[in-house]
Amino acid sequence: MNNFPKLHNATWPGLVGKGPDSEPVIPFDTLLSMTAAAEVNGVKFDGIDVGLLEPHFNLDDPDEPKRLADKVAKHNLKVGSLVAPIWAGSAMGTADQRKTFVEMVRKSCEFGQKLKELGVREYGIVRIDSAAGVSDWAKDPLGNSKLIAQTFQEAADVAAGFGERLAAEGEICWGGMHSWKHMVELLEMTDRKNVGFQADMSHTFLYTMGYNAPEHRILPADADLHDREVIKAALKTVTDALRPWTIDFHVAQNDGSVFGSGSHDKTGRHCQATDPNGLLDIAHDAGYWLRDGNGNLTKAMTHICWDGCMFPNAVMEKQQTWNDILAALVKVRDAHGW
Repeated sequence: MNNFPKLHNATWPGLVGKGPDSEPVIPFDTLLSMTAAAEVNGVKFDGIDVGLLEPHFNLDDPDEPKRLADKVAKHNLKVGSLVAPIWAGSAMGTADQRKTFVEMVRKSCEFGQKLKELGVREYGIVRIDSAAGVSDWAKDPLGNSKLIAQTFQEAADVAAGFGERLAAEGEICWGGMHSWKHMVELLEMTDRKNVGFQADMSHTFLYTMGYNAPEHRILPADADLHDREVIKAALKTVTDALRPWTIDFHVAQNDGSVFGSGSHDKTGRHCQATDPNGLLDIAHDAGYWLRDGNGNLTKAMTHICWDGCMFPNAVMEKQQTWNDILAALVKVRDAHGW
């Protein structure tokens, strides 16, 4: 049995796509207890990745890190990566908006440092995105990408003071990050050692299909999406380009469609781990991210996390859902762990 990478569940699916214009938010304590209860052949989750978002968390409450630390320790879990709530600002917005963006990164890094001091966080990154839409970015592609890169640089300098790394999430709904080529260009433009890429098997699969950036499509429009050789070739192109930057990894399933709920823009559909319409061979295709071009383990990620945003509450409140997710993660670690 491999010990690494550690297996984590995400808590932000209880928030993303939920709220007044959708289904109710799932309480953090519910997500935590269901994560802790999951078990597959004696294997349990090692930890959780956390979205530092209201109403789950209040970053202005100095006692919040201690409360979280006590809760996860009670369940014998660790905290890994954190999602910074940067959407009150914009990485390509006004000076005030960009200042707010960097301030939210600072608060998130400070929160993460306190978790380290409390002994419940030993690894993981702080996740960011451009907090900007694709259509707004397209009004001035080069100028807006330069602004995003400048904001990321400022945030990276703040994060470095806390010993944190920032991972930019590859997702088709974020302006300047909505294609694999734009993503590489932005990372090169940012040029900070503590800024990398967060790959998500569902979101990054859509990079191959050219959603929101047809000029960067890899899969032909008439491609047979059930032809595994076609899928594998497209995944190799994307992963060869982005793997050198990848410092955080989400395991997920995708059926080739886009989906959004609540106020969340459409992006890569997160299917259930057992979805018969899923186009990915989860355990095999994770290897494109976790192994280099020669098939050797990169060991770049101490942990991996399942991301399943925008599932209906009826699905997320079933314990079997989390058992199935854990089983998928175990298969990934069996195939690509150490």
